[in-house]
Amino acid sequence: MWTSGRMSNAKNLFGLGVSLYFWGLMDLTTPVLSGSARPLTEGQEDKLSDKLHQRMKRSWVWNQFFVLEEYTGTDPLYVGKLHSDMDRGDGSIKYILSGEGAGIVFTIDDTTGDIHAIQRLDREERSQYTLRAQALDRRTGRPMEPESEFIIKIQDINDNEPKFLDGPYVASVPEMSPVGTSVIQVTATDADDPTYGNSARVVYSILQGQPYFSVDSRTGLIRTALMNMDREAKEYYEVIIQAKDMGGQLGGLAGTTTVNITLSDVNDNPPRFPQKHYQMSVLESAPVSSTVGRVVAKDLDEGINAEMKYSLVDGDGLDVFDINTDPNYQVGIITVRKPLSFESKKSYTLKVEGANPHLEMRFLNLGPFRDTTTVHISVEDVDEPPVFEPSIYFVEVPEDVEIGTTIQIISAKDPDVTNNSIRYSIDRSSDPGRFFYVDITSGALMTARPLDREDISWHNITVLAMELNNPSQVGSVSVTVKVLDVNDNAPEFARFYETFVCENAKAGQLIQTVSAIDRDDPQEGQHFYYSLAPEAANNPNFTLRDNQDNTAWILTRRSGFRQHEQNTFYLPILISDNGRPVLSSTGTLTVHVCSCDEEGLVMSCNAEAYVLPVSLSRGALIAILACIFVLLVLVLLILSMRRQRKQPYIIDEEENIHENIVRYDDEGGGEEDTEAFDIAAMWNPREAQLVVKNRQDMLPEIESLSRYVPQACVMDNNVHNYVLAKLYEADMDLWAPPFDSLQTYMFEGNGSVAESLSSLQSVTTDSDQSYDYLTDWGPRFKKLAEMYGATDSSGALW
Repeated sequence: MWTSGRMSNAKNLFGLGVSLYFWGLMDLTTPVLSGSARPLTEGQEDKLSDKLHQRMKRSWVWNQFFVLEEYTGTDPLYVGKLHSDMDRGDGSIKYILSGEGAGIVFTIDDTTGDIHAIQRLDREERSQYTLRAQALDRRTGRPMEPESEFIIKIQDINDNEPKFLDGPYVASVPEMSPVGTSVIQVTATDADDPTYGNSARVVYSILQGQPYFSVDSRTGLIRTALMNMDREAKEYYEVIIQAKDMGGQLGGLAGTTTVNITLSDVNDNPPRFPQKHYQMSVLESAPVSSTVGRVVAKDLDEGINAEMKYSLVDGDGLDVFDINTDPNYQVGIITVRKPLSFESKKSYTLKVEGANPHLEMRFLNLGPFRDTTTVHISVEDVDEPPVFEPSIYFVEVPEDVEIGTTIQIISAKDPDVTNNSIRYSIDRSSDPGRFFYVDITSGALMTARPLDREDISWHNITVLAMELNNPSQVGSVSVTVKVLDVNDNAPEFARFYETFVCENAKAGQLIQTVSAIDRDDPQEGQHFYYSLAPEAANNPNFTLRDNQDNTAWILTRRSGFRQHEQNTFYLPILISDNGRPVLSSTGTLTVHVCSCDEEGLVMSCNAEAYVLPVSLSRGALIAILACIFVLLVLVLLILSMRRQRKQPYIIDEEENIHENIVRYDDEGGGEEDTEAFDIAAMWNPREAQLVVKNRQDMLPEIESLSRYVPQACVMDNNVHNYVLAKLYEADMDLWAPPFDSLQTYMFEGNGSVAESLSSLQSVTTDSDQSYDYLTDWGPRFKKLAEMYGATDSSGALW
């Protein structure tokens, strides 16, 4: 039988026996393991006494040893003793220990069976060890007792303080919360054995945070302890909580944690405008939706509780201005709703309200949660561009309107108080053809060129109005001009008509259907009338039938056409329209006489007249082309020789000429050049129009522009229309220089006794020059001879 353990007194022995039985040992022959057992209480002894009188089934029972943790002595810690009844104390029994920690944590004396702990034990690391014991015959190694398993339990001591594993904590609670409102629950953990003593019994207390908060000593629940805590006064709190074991008794270990508590906002503060009056200004030219100014109502709350909604509740500018709320900065933005006019109204007054949209019913007694302020807005005057009335023009004008006719009066005015004078002009990018002109002061829109509906039927021009005192202020208006149609285009054939007639054609046979087109577009529609031209009214060969549907048939009047008699007929046809006035034109139908078969199919239409003779060979054609080329070369050579006959005047490089030299390729016509230009044309344009003198030797490059002026414009007393007509004529001539008249003289005069008047070849100075030859030129040069001191042959002055 196994026996063991420290049996120094009867109580321990009795305690061991009770312990063995309590663990179910029913057979006294079963090995007994004994260790440092705790004494049984009186109740346990009574209960065990009752069980001793009961007969139970034999079975192996586990036993256990207890040993304290954290032993700090220098010697190995004694745990217990193993002993076999067969051990006579002579050392013949050998004890062996195996299992968890055997040989490392625990050792056994193989002779005495004493068990010692050789390492420091920590219950928090391992609370028990399972080991096996065996007794062997030292000589033979034969087991003397069956192997027995037992447990060594580590007994706890209070060596661990409580710890807040989730700390530090962060929590929030609404401001103005009632007393006792739960904030957060903290939990401390003690690693000691909660089943043994009070080592793991934790008690909570508050070290910092009073009187605002309290903590439940048993649960660690933190609650508010002060009423009406205001976030706007103090928002953040730092609370320190302590957890102490041993039930908070003296000598217990303690741990602390920090709880950061924030008061969350509630809507308990109404908004207030810091200013009761705002003064703002805006330019009258400010566009719609532009910003005038900003107003802001202060709210001590934050987040959704500080959101603001602004509105206009009163004033004389409710329909002129608007206000919007900026969601990011909670300000009211006043904007322009309608165009402003300094001349109409110079100032406005608005009453602005700012209110919280999100309210809490329990704080309504702190309200009202809205406030108002007054905004004065002054409209500042700016120099505005001229304004047209109306804002768009539509004009209809016939295409045959005369140049210079006023088709519309464009009107604009300065909207400012100063009412500056206006000057009108046309944006030339809108009228590149320069068909129109506007009077600079009156705004009268006139035609400057002939209009042609068939060329351009619509004109979209822009008229500009500029302030005289401030040219930078320019207004514009769109003028749409519709050119109305007049009957100014005669109808004509839709295409070139060419047909044939068979030699065996019969009288009345249809040979061609003709149609016409007209560029005009009358309102009543196009209708053409066809007939033979007067010179062909009694044509014996063909006749015409008007179909009254804008087409006509050409019919043969006779039969028996012959190619050898006449192979081609030209039939003139008169086409008239239904316009006012009636316009007409003559078109020619070409009819070829052809040989046809009995079914009317063309066999031959005098093809010999349209092709080269068969006898003409390729060599003959080359010879003809060579002759033509030689003739062209001869002509070019002759022209080149004529140009080289007269050499241009070249100044000698050795001559020193200090004057501006103008080179003339040809000299003027002298006294005989009486037809070069008639000065009377400048004084009497009508005479210039009726009587035009032309030079016989050459024509001037450009005649006076007054000769191009239409008679209707010349006869008109309106000088302005006359200038417009001249401007039109000058614009039409792309090669005309900007002069009223330009005459070119290509030849020297041949009939004057003075011959050439050019001084380019004169190399003598004035002192060396003799003017006696002036006396030989006759009475016409008498005055010139007197000026230069020329004498006659007798030596006396004239």
